[in-house]
Amino acid sequence: MLSVEAIDLYYGASHTLRRVSLTARKGEVTCILGRNGVGKTSLLRAIFGLQPIRSGRISWENRTLNQLPPHERARAGLALVPQGREVFPRLTVRENLETGFAILPPRERRIPEETFTLFPVLREMLNRRGGDLSGGQQQQLAIARALVTRPRLLILDEPTEGIQPSIIKDIERVIRTLAARGDMAILLVEQYFEFARDLADAYLVLQRGEVVLSGRRENMNEAAVRGYLTV
Repeated sequence: MLSVEAIDLYYGASHTLRRVSLTARKGEVTCILGRNGVGKTSLLRAIFGLQPIRSGRISWENRTLNQLPPHERARAGLALVPQGREVFPRLTVRENLETGFAILPPRERRIPEETFTLFPVLREMLNRRGGDLSGGQQQQLAIARALVTRPRLLILDEPTEGIQPSIIKDIERVIRTLAARGDMAILLVEQYFEFARDLADAYLVLQRGEVVLSGRRENMNEAAVRGYLTV
């Protein structure tokens, strides 16, 4: 289980996250909701060690992560799919996937066959450059690249942003499949309410760097959640 306990995060003098807590369990999708600028991506950066926290505790599988650099967190089983995909445009699809080998021992440095079961289009495009793919194909590549590292905690930052509806359905199917395996916790930041609601086992809503709503999907007050998402 991922446990984030009362963390505070600053950018200079700006208090961006205020005593934020959450848990994410294996076999479940935990969704973080909120408008732009409320601290969602900052929370993910804190979990992955890309931004230091001022106070609080972040632990994964009963191991405190606070002092670990990002590459050690990746070796501990965390994988981040960043907002905007950030594939390497001049590398081929195969080479993009192989960048995930960096944290793996030599005997595990292979692209799992499951990658192409989940994203069949990637097999057909292995020799195409990442920058030549459509936005939806790049998003599939970004998720697949994260899965190459064999994560036990998969963190996705707005995977539906700028993606056509047919690809959104494919991504939803993949997330459901991964969660159903039971050996991976999935943390999803999303603004597309229906996508998040349909996938979430648990959720929390951020407003001005604070958690204002949280709970299980079955107890969600949709009107209240939508109120915090409406601009």
